[in-house]
Amino acid sequence: MYTPINQWAEDDRPREKLLLKGKSVLSDSELLAILIGSGSRNESAVQLCQRILASTNNNLNFLGKLSIQQLIQFKGIGEAKAVSIIAALELGRRRRGEEIKKQDVVSSSKAVFEIMQPIIGELFHEEFWALYLNNSNKVIYKSQISKGGITGTVVDTRIIFKQALEYNATSIVLSHNHPSGKLQASEADIQITKTLKQAGRSLDIPVLDHVIITEKGYLSFVDEGIF
Repeated sequence: MYTPINQWAEDDRPREKLLLKGKSVLSDSELLAILIGSGSRNESAVQLCQRILASTNNNLNFLGKLSIQQLIQFKGIGEAKAVSIIAALELGRRRRGEEIKKQDVVSSSKAVFEIMQPIIGELFHEEFWALYLNNSNKVIYKSQISKGGITGTVVDTRIIFKQALEYNATSIVLSHNHPSGKLQASEADIQITKTLKQAGRSLDIPVLDHVIITEKGYLSFVDEGIF
């Protein structure tokens, strides 16, 4: 039988539980329940959130990709609640990005992954970015060069090096994402990298690496010997 949250023991109510015991003891569904505030006539906010999470295999990254239209398919979730969920998860994603900003020195391909994953790792379309570095390998500027579809994007060599000159960059690292999750360089990826590397040599602005990003991993052209 459904029992409203306000009739639960105080320790079991999400808001009270957070106040009494701290945020770390709350489950994902309890934290989401605080966000949406109430459930429906037949289930509590916690039960509703458990059902939503179950539909994503309890994966918060996947939950963060759901649209408003997908969320409001759950009985008890209207537009306002859907917006609250999306906004909270977007703040979490941006927080990860803020934490990464402290690591602004590109010392390895892993550092590139940590910088770019919060930006392009979870996108459903492909984007191509350039990281412009100074002579200490610090990132002085990040730029989206192009934005494409699910399987590719067009890269303009002139734009990349025009911006490098504008920001007085001494080197460049290339990066793009594979929405498919496949960590394998395509022939097109290899060809554009060769073209950009050659252009960089001509301008004395070397292209140090090209890193393909997915949600959970990366492929470095340098590490793989493709470069």
